[in-house]
Amino acid sequence: MENVDIAIVLLAIVTMLYLLVKGYLRPGLILFSVVVLLLCCGILTPADALAGFANKGMVTVALLFLVSEGIRRSDCLGPVMKRLFPAGSRSTIRRGYATILPTVASISAFLNNTPIVVIFIPHIKAWCSRASLPLKKFLIPLSYAAILGGMCTLIGTSTNLVVHSLMLDAGLAGFTLFELGKVGGIVALAGLGYIILFGARRLPEQVVEPRRIDSHIVEVVLAARFPGIRCTMEQFDFHKHYGAKIIAVRRDGEQLDDLEGYSYKENDTLTLAAERGFVDTWADSRVFLIITNGREHEPQAPRWKRQLSLLLLVVMVVGATVGDMFLWAAVVAVIMAFCNIFPAKKYTKFISWDILVTIASAFAISRAMTLSGLADAIALSLIELSGSLSPRALLIAIYLTTNIITELITNNAAAAFAFPVALSVASQAGINPTPLCVAICIAASASFCTPIGYQTNMIVQGLGGYSFSDFVRIGLPLSIITFAVSIIFIPIFWSF
Repeated sequence: MENVDIAIVLLAIVTMLYLLVKGYLRPGLILFSVVVLLLCCGILTPADALAGFANKGMVTVALLFLVSEGIRRSDCLGPVMKRLFPAGSRSTIRRGYATILPTVASISAFLNNTPIVVIFIPHIKAWCSRASLPLKKFLIPLSYAAILGGMCTLIGTSTNLVVHSLMLDAGLAGFTLFELGKVGGIVALAGLGYIILFGARRLPEQVVEPRRIDSHIVEVVLAARFPGIRCTMEQFDFHKHYGAKIIAVRRDGEQLDDLEGYSYKENDTLTLAAERGFVDTWADSRVFLIITNGREHEPQAPRWKRQLSLLLLVVMVVGATVGDMFLWAAVVAVIMAFCNIFPAKKYTKFISWDILVTIASAFAISRAMTLSGLADAIALSLIELSGSLSPRALLIAIYLTTNIITELITNNAAAAFAFPVALSVASQAGINPTPLCVAICIAASASFCTPIGYQTNMIVQGLGGYSFSDFVRIGLPLSIITFAVSIIFIPIFWSF
């Protein structure tokens, strides 16, 4: 019977990976469908299937979405932007890297990566125009800096919280707020150093002309909430809904030459001829991930909101350092809501529910891998393939497996797949599982070679007009650096 359960779970996971790669449905729905299938087959109980939805780590991720929205709306990062992008500034690419990227990485260590990238893109676009610098040299590095910063703390990315929660459920100690920074910080410094020194050479050239800032020309990136997803232009009249005409569409970094029969897809970049008030009207809408017209759109928030938001962020970080992350994120989110730092009546719009469903379902699938015996079977195969019981060889195997999966699908799903295998590997080999868990955190975030594994990569791909090979050209050396640093330093800080 155990072999039957293993076969069912394995087939379900292979199908899940295929659907995720093809992008037929949103990741959350795909993973939840797998959970329902495993529930029907009796591999999971209702309690197993629902446990992830009550998990403290998953709820913490939801609260951090609200905190990030409060920070964005309060414009408490405004003074930072003015120093990074002074009016009339002229600079070099490398100098721009040296000032912008460490700042982005530092902020992303404490806030969700996607909002940070969305906040910075309009400022970078306008600054590149003023300074006559090529935009293509900056957007991929912006995404990578956000990813590198997220590796440095427990709250820097949802993946770290997912692995932390899985460790707690398995009876392990989990991570403190800055513990992952022991390796994540070294990775970030090495990665940023590589980008600053060599990034410009490995990114495509772009003819630079003084940019004509026209408030009538607007670029938008479609979000999952866009109501016309999978509809053709005839089925969903964009002009009728938003008062703007579609001029061009870019998908996967390439402009679509023929829009006849075009169907809207998440992360498509649309160039629009819009009315002057379009940006102000739709800037806070959740149907677009980002809107830019060459001008920095700055939220109009009173000074006290900016100061309070910054204070609350500091309180949350300090509180999480000495106490419970969930508690302090909840306190800060509630205070922000009652102070109207983000619109309390619309709070559900600021949470990425698909990510939460993905995380909750990932917990259930991870549980199914353990209950069915699939995790033990894969772990035994990895031990045999490693040729020995060398802990470092097993660390390499877990890291590479996680990293390959995250480049093809999503980081949270990759972490959920790798965790039960790592736990079983540690048990069978008689080693400490914590180093393997750290490897999963780093590897699941290190999506540098493709635009698929991380949403920030997909956002900048369309806006920058990058090809798939552009990510490989600059991202492969960065992936190798991240891998090498991780394999060297993880055993130093967490012994086997």
